[in-house]
Amino acid sequence: MNPALSIALLLTGLQVAGGQKVTSLTACLEDQSLRLDCRHENTTTVPMQFEFSLTRDAKKHVLFGTIPEHRYRSRTNLTYRSTLKVLYLSGFSSRDEGLYTCDLYLPGQPPSFSNRNVSVLRDKLVKCRGVSLLAQDASWLLLLLLLLSLPLLQAMDFVSL
Repeated sequence: MNPALSIALLLTGLQVAGGQKVTSLTACLEDQSLRLDCRHENTTTVPMQFEFSLTRDAKKHVLFGTIPEHRYRSRTNLTYRSTLKVLYLSGFSSRDEGLYTCDLYLPGQPPSFSNRNVSVLRDKLVKCRGVSLLAQDASWLLLLLLLLSLPLLQAMDFVSL
């Protein structure tokens, strides 16, 4: 391979690595489903792939990703935004306890480019807080604050309708 091409590919990979990484992985119980919130940076336009997995008894089980295990496909649901991936595992029980991982990686590369882990035990799991959509999407919160402050702004003659 041409040395200049090798260096260009390496620099491209380093640019992507610096721009996208998993920053946190949290777990909570919502009804009877395990909810995993994987937050990550997203400062590049290069599309990244991600994978959620469970390690139990020294065996890795892929819950969501390029090749998820068949027994989890019907139990998982994924929602995502640019910097947040949320995986729901329905019917969560003690059989699903273990080490959960969120991996972020370049297409064509193996997982573990950037990841975070969280150990999940059913009796130690906290319940998910309130309405998660408001907490996850700041634009709803800003709109709500604007609507609530409109009468105050009118009273102070900042806004006239």
